[in-house]
Amino acid sequence: MDLFEKRFICDTKKCRGLCCYYGDSGAPLTEEEGSILEEIWPVVKKYMRPEGIVAVERTGTSMTDSDGDLVTPMVGSAECAYAIIEDDIYMCAIERAWHNGDIKFRKPESCHLFPVRVKRYREFDAVNYEEWKICKAAIEKGVSEDLPVYRFLEEPLKRVFGTEWYRELTIAAKEIEKRRKRAHTLE
Repeated sequence: MDLFEKRFICDTKKCRGLCCYYGDSGAPLTEEEGSILEEIWPVVKKYMRPEGIVAVERTGTSMTDSDGDLVTPMVGSAECAYAIIEDDIYMCAIERAWHNGDIKFRKPESCHLFPVRVKRYREFDAVNYEEWKICKAAIEKGVSEDLPVYRFLEEPLKRVFGTEWYRELTIAAKEIEKRRKRAHTLE
């Protein structure tokens, strides 16, 4: 329900892109993304900071964390090795290379979907909104502009799950909103 009820719009001027910095592990990766990072490494490396390059050269373009999950390597114990800093804002070297047309891979799905995380089960995928303290400005901006999380994440949700899935999600969102309005008028 949080995808429909919570409001969110990234405000990197206020949060400074700290989602690339904070965390107890690197950004989650699929096996396919791990292979892609290996392939695009020579190009992405040109955009990275020296400490990020050292981290990748030490651990590889991806690594397995203490939970056994494939993730991006980290600089120290917090920031993603692929994080770069522009105008005092953390950004992604992978996405910068994509934006400049040097690669076709935009960035890991988990990063593109943030603040949503996908947990894959045998029978279904759970799509859950995670509220982080560092995203207070994004929540405030989302509330002020009345933009639900699922609408803010339209592009990455379509990328990961497909256009038809997203269309069905919007139908469900409209139905939930209708029911909420009906329940509210009955109170």
